[in-house]
Amino acid sequence: MTDPRGGMMRVVRLRAPGGPEQLAVEEAVRPRPGPTEALVRVHAAAITRDELDWPVDRLPAIPSYELSGVVEDVGSAAAGVAAGDEVFALTPFDRDGVAADYTALPAELLVPRPRAPSHAESAAIPLPALSAWQGLFDHGRLDAGERVLIHGAAGGVGGFALQFARAAGARVIGTASAANAGLALELGAHEVIDPATGFEDAMDPVDVVFDTVGGERLRRSLAVLRPGGRLVSVAEEPPDGGVFFVVAPNRDQLRAIAGLADKGELRPAAIEVYPLASAREAFARSLEHRRHGKVVLAPADAS
Repeated sequence: MTDPRGGMMRVVRLRAPGGPEQLAVEEAVRPRPGPTEALVRVHAAAITRDELDWPVDRLPAIPSYELSGVVEDVGSAAAGVAAGDEVFALTPFDRDGVAADYTALPAELLVPRPRAPSHAESAAIPLPALSAWQGLFDHGRLDAGERVLIHGAAGGVGGFALQFARAAGARVIGTASAANAGLALELGAHEVIDPATGFEDAMDPVDVVFDTVGGERLRRSLAVLRPGGRLVSVAEEPPDGGVFFVVAPNRDQLRAIAGLADKGELRPAAIEVYPLASAREAFARSLEHRRHGKVVLAPADAS
């Protein structure tokens, strides 16, 4: 819903199928919240690498589905948030995103943001952290004492998965290149295997494989599963009864993740921050290969 009385704002829109060259920063009427919504002043909006491919059936569309910001106003029936609250969220993928100065979204999605990270660091948490949480615990049913293999251990989702699995009391093995092995160990891996080697021959069987890479590494993973083990991928459909899933917003899980960050038990991803006016450059940067961390747009001061 937009405000016919008129405050204006900037918004990023994908105008046609394609890459960052199809993005435009435009002026639009500031939205006002519906009855169960909150109006959030966006301080930071995080970018996911391939997200410009997601809304091609509903263009023009606003990208970016993770935010950190401050509640400006709430609808008459909105519960759990109030003006002035600092919040963060993962928003649904079937609606416009949050690459704008302001966004109106369901209040039920909003969670108090962790206090230690900056707004920009907070915005970079929800999608990869919830992907890791849901992959390990909802779909992988990982338990203390079990062995888990995490593919892409030094990546955005993999890095959070290492931390969650280690905190849950699992024995954590990660695959990462030799150049990234040190980072994977810092994030919680008990051991790291270079995927260029035959990891099937370099390790004992595991109870859970959580894949963030896909391809040959995923297909080779059946060889390392114990009987009854669980194979879960966020990258592509696994073979032979494994589980592929798309992350979903979950307020309770995101609240638990924020609590870990506030206790100093969660290391945020590295970030690169761009102003909203440089949206094309930011999305182009997110597509570069061998780049670590998240790219974040900062409509407001991302401090």
